Amino acid sequence: MNPSATPATTRDAARRNHPHTEILRRIYADLTKLAEYADEDIVLHRADREAEDSHAYRGLRAVMVHERALLRATGGSLVMDVESICANDHFGAVLGTLRAGSPHRIAMPFCGLWRFTDGRIVEHWENAQDAARLQSLLRSPGAAPA
Repeated sequence: MNPSATPATTRDAARRNHPHTEILRRIYADLTKLAEYADEDIVLHRADREAEDSHAYRGLRAVMVHERALLRATGGSLVMDVESICANDHFGAVLGTLRAGSPHRIAMPFCGLWRFTDGRIVEHWENAQDAARLQSLLRSPGAAPA
């Protein structure tokens, strides 16, 4: 036993090494991997949920359509630059910077929140530092760059 380990440091290490941490790391490296880890009934709450059309995506097929549309909107230039991942049996949180070079150069902080049941992802909340601006940049080719 490590005499310098405290309950807090032991818990922190467990969260960094939890199997859900590795799942999230794989997904943020390749968003299409979400299909391998998500439950068929997954619910995704969009970053722009304050917008007029703020519905959540329900079901794996709808969620994957949303993820592929995000990749297409950036011309394949999307990179989720992960800074930190913390996970346990029930939840995961990922902090980082969303980066893209198309249609505009984007570098925006994000926080992805995830809920797990029996090792499968059942719910995801997208959170961007300025979701409305992000959506504007991704959807309008004439918008000013970030």
